Amino acid sequence: MPINLSRLWFIQTRSFHQTINNMSQHFEYLVIGAGSGGIASARRAAQYKVKTAIIESSRLGGTCVNVGCVPKKVMFNAATIAETLHDAADYGFFNVGKDAAAFNWRHLYDNREAYISRLNGIYEKNLVGSDVTIFRGRGKFTGPKEVQVGETTLTADHILIATGGEPNYPDIPGAEHGITSDGFFELKEQPKRVAVVGAGYIAVEIAGIFNALGSKTSIIYRNEELLRKFDVTLRTELTKAMENAGINTLKNSKVLRVDKTDEGLVLTLNGDRKLDPVDCVLWAIGRHPHSNLGLDLAGVQLTESGHVKVDKYQNTTSDKVYALGDVCGHYELTPVAIAAGRRLSERLFNKKDGLHLEYDNIPSVIFSHPTIGTIGLTEEEANQKYGNDKLKIYKTTFGGLYNSVIPRKELTSMKIITLLPDEKVIGLHIIGRGADEMLQGFSVAVKMGATKADFDNCVAIHPTSSEELVTLR
Repeated sequence: MPINLSRLWFIQTRSFHQTINNMSQHFEYLVIGAGSGGIASARRAAQYKVKTAIIESSRLGGTCVNVGCVPKKVMFNAATIAETLHDAADYGFFNVGKDAAAFNWRHLYDNREAYISRLNGIYEKNLVGSDVTIFRGRGKFTGPKEVQVGETTLTADHILIATGGEPNYPDIPGAEHGITSDGFFELKEQPKRVAVVGAGYIAVEIAGIFNALGSKTSIIYRNEELLRKFDVTLRTELTKAMENAGINTLKNSKVLRVDKTDEGLVLTLNGDRKLDPVDCVLWAIGRHPHSNLGLDLAGVQLTESGHVKVDKYQNTTSDKVYALGDVCGHYELTPVAIAAGRRLSERLFNKKDGLHLEYDNIPSVIFSHPTIGTIGLTEEEANQKYGNDKLKIYKTTFGGLYNSVIPRKELTSMKIITLLPDEKVIGLHIIGRGADEMLQGFSVAVKMGATKADFDNCVAIHPTSSEELVTLR
């Protein structure tokens, strides 16, 4: 639906004047950080007529909307279209996708950023419509229940820290010549030669996007395997798929320095190796929390990693000060922050004592090429927790029907981990086309405690890849 620009001007003006015209204000609930979790918690509190304010120094929506899930999925969609165009001739569509110059990165950038801007406006409109006061600027604690934003002092009965995190840079010579995932979304032109450094989900997602869109791509990681925290089947099959797609994988490799030359950026690796010059180096080596908020003045303690220490109710070590999302380091996923934020407001302001987010069996997806969907324990975790003799594991690898008429044989692998004697499903892992969309429904079943017999009792939908999950023997 089109945005009314005059209405947006009013919204922006209203939030702006709220910031500068009030030197001191008190609220029942004050949220620091207008990302997904903070906004969800603030709006849910306001629903119960709680006087609520939120502080944000950047664009509304946080990492997910601006430099995370949303723009990443747009880029993933573009990469998927590129892959489909390569397969078009085998499906009878000729002279499609043969001209590499037909893809225009800048055009996609402009369309994507226009969409993000619309979302920023919608978030602001929704906050104001929910009667949440918006303060623009960086919030820092000056006391246990006091936060400074510019020249404005805010006090509150309850304060939520939802400030998220940001990507790390390595401490090596020339690190500044590279970019992070934030910088990826600032690229207005497509780099032709790319080195992605990292082994986590952000690294494999961005490497897959670059490669599918035509950039010559290498992925460099320090250890033996990608995605070390994920199930062995996912790690193994994704590495094979990336190599088959033409990505240069450099395992057991550590970047020691980056030098800028006339030919491009040159990476020096351990073992006295140098990578061929590239146009772009992207660091995907982890993230750190935004916890530099004067938390010591509020009595809020941090963990050794710098994350805010919380219990299962999102309580910090300071009374009536809470934290959630990436700043806590627990399952750094947007839906997790949203769910935790809403439950917190329900507990605080709707008399739902004892309500909290359960952090077990949380589904997650990696938008790699091919996609990954996973929930529950990995095979390694299940073995460690229960012992191999208490488990029964079902798995399969096959070529999906999409690949039946094309030479590119992208495989799908599935694994169901069950706990004896009743074969309760305690882990489910998928890699392959459509894994992202398959997982949500099966996650409900796993969360409800489904057994393998429950899966078997469901009639298969044919022909689909997901039917394999209810027909495994």
